[in-house]
Amino acid sequence: MRSKLLKSLLFWVVVAIILGALCSLFFPVWLARVFVTFNGLFSNFLSFFVPVLIFALITPAIAGLGRGAGKWLGITAGIAYGSTIISGLIAWGVAAGLYPTLLAGHELVTDVDNPEDGGLSAYFTVEMPAPFEVMAGLLLAFVVGLGMTAVRSNTMYSFFSELESVVMKAVTVFVIPLLPVFIFGTFLNLGMNDALGSTMSAFGIVLVLSIVMTIVIVLLQYVIAGAVAGRNPFTALKNMLPAYFTALGTSSSAATIPVTYASTLKNKVDENVAGFVVPLCATIHLSGSMMKITLYALAIVSMSALPIGAGQVLGFILLLGIMMIAAPGVPGGAIMAAVGLLQANLGFDESMVSLMIAAYIVVDSFGTAANVTGDGAIAMVVNRFAAGNIQGHELKNKQLGDAPAA
Repeated sequence: MRSKLLKSLLFWVVVAIILGALCSLFFPVWLARVFVTFNGLFSNFLSFFVPVLIFALITPAIAGLGRGAGKWLGITAGIAYGSTIISGLIAWGVAAGLYPTLLAGHELVTDVDNPEDGGLSAYFTVEMPAPFEVMAGLLLAFVVGLGMTAVRSNTMYSFFSELESVVMKAVTVFVIPLLPVFIFGTFLNLGMNDALGSTMSAFGIVLVLSIVMTIVIVLLQYVIAGAVAGRNPFTALKNMLPAYFTALGTSSSAATIPVTYASTLKNKVDENVAGFVVPLCATIHLSGSMMKITLYALAIVSMSALPIGAGQVLGFILLLGIMMIAAPGVPGGAIMAAVGLLQANLGFDESMVSLMIAAYIVVDSFGTAANVTGDGAIAMVVNRFAAGNIQGHELKNKQLGDAPAA
């Protein structure tokens, strides 16, 4: 149990937040500037690495979808994407309706590294220009991925699959282990500049709201799925509770696939449909993650008074639904895939990104639980129309356990 706890990213993020707040009370400025310097370097690395991450992970994902089970793959992917986008739009509506009241009087101060204003400055910085912009990486991934689907190039597919493995390795052995240090530096900096109290109180409100809304989105999905499939939505949701609580404990869609599959069968979904939809949706259906990221992002936009228009928010949601397909198979992967959009579309700075990562990981398991439970609802809808049409031989590349985590 102790070993498992020490390996938990959530555990280290919580420790980083607490230590950052406590150390801000007594750290000397010269030592605090060491962590400010690290944060600047790590943030620049993320700006360099994220476009590469998006290109390396989305390209084989697009190519892999093209090799799937015909029209039902396209229909399932469309339903999953639609569910994810609707979740984002609902989050946007909730934020627009509640944040002016809930976050009234809360101001997010992230520009705390300006020495002229008494802030902390880095000892030095190193520019790390990205090889291409985030949008360029996304477009290139689509072009190459679709091209690979048309050409059926096994050599290129093998190359990009190996590139995906290399990038995933960089994420798991370098980026993820350093995230707690990055978060520690952010909260240390905020605390030493008297900006921590307002930030934490406001994010506590948003954290509770995000948990409630992930549950609401699951209920909505089952009401709709029950109406389409002609089943009692609450009985169907009760059958999926083992999958929900498994995901809550593991924070991994991949680890939950066998339980999700078994729970889906209890809702009288055909075995072929469940075996096709559940592993696929573990990769592409992220309504819970979308809900959390959108609520957090718009909270920061609101508290920072960023001049963001409706078109920018809509574009952010639509692109985020695609970006998260590239989410690495590790807890917190969805937010890592979203970093580029947060910076490019919403104008987030280093501290804002760090706060997003910390807030997301703290309740990561609730988003994952919503994702996998929603997979069962999608399976019910697809089963209503596709049972008997999806044959076992089309499932060769979709064996249980093959999909990455949300």
